[in-house]
Amino acid sequence: MPRFAFRIEYNGAPFCGWQRQSGQPSVQAALEAALARLDPAHPPVAAAGRTDTGVHATGQVAHADLTRDWDPSRLSEALNHHLRPQPVAVTACARVEADFHARFSAIERRYRFRLVSRRAPMVLETGLIWQVRHPLVLEPMQKAAHALIGRHDFTTFRASLCQAPSPVKTLDALEISARDHAGGTEFQFDLRARSFLHNQVRSIVGTVERVGAGAWPPERVAQALAARDRAACGPVSPPQGLYLTGVGYPVDPFET
Repeated sequence: MPRFAFRIEYNGAPFCGWQRQSGQPSVQAALEAALARLDPAHPPVAAAGRTDTGVHATGQVAHADLTRDWDPSRLSEALNHHLRPQPVAVTACARVEADFHARFSAIERRYRFRLVSRRAPMVLETGLIWQVRHPLVLEPMQKAAHALIGRHDFTTFRASLCQAPSPVKTLDALEISARDHAGGTEFQFDLRARSFLHNQVRSIVGTVERVGAGAWPPERVAQALAARDRAACGPVSPPQGLYLTGVGYPVDPFET
């Protein structure tokens, strides 16, 4: 059976997350329902990462085995037709080798978290960004974030229900930038690692935000990491600012 890889974009607001759950709308179920309209085998879909309720994606990757050897461009067009009107789109499709696996072949995941400091309510981007009304200072956040880069025990920044076998992960990059945003300032957190723990990104962002707000000194983030204790973590940021922006592979399946 030919195997196809898909790059997928979605607004996570109406979904319970990526993973299929009985009686609840999920991105996986939406994509599988669209595939079932094209393939009588009702092929299951495997993804690079299981995003949570309300989390978005611009670069999720999934794969499925189909009975028909489609032209990739026609397959993506057909899927997008059957995905309507749900906020899910296939932005790239490629025929891949049988040993390609969206999750297990991945060597890197990239996330972006969007945080805006603005007094006025968000109107056009409600549900797409985390808003705080107090001012934030960039430089202390950047200083605090530096302590988290590298290989560490991230127990402090791990959800209590996380099923990963080990809390030790290598965070390859954590970059924070700022730009003007319609009467406020948007802060973007860009993180890169081979894999992440459950709620790791949101826990990091919520903790570092406390530094930008002046509630924590920068060195307290390093102390929280060293504590290896969930109680030492700051608040967990809400999901609406989080985006899975890309997945890296030894060979890019969508490279033309």
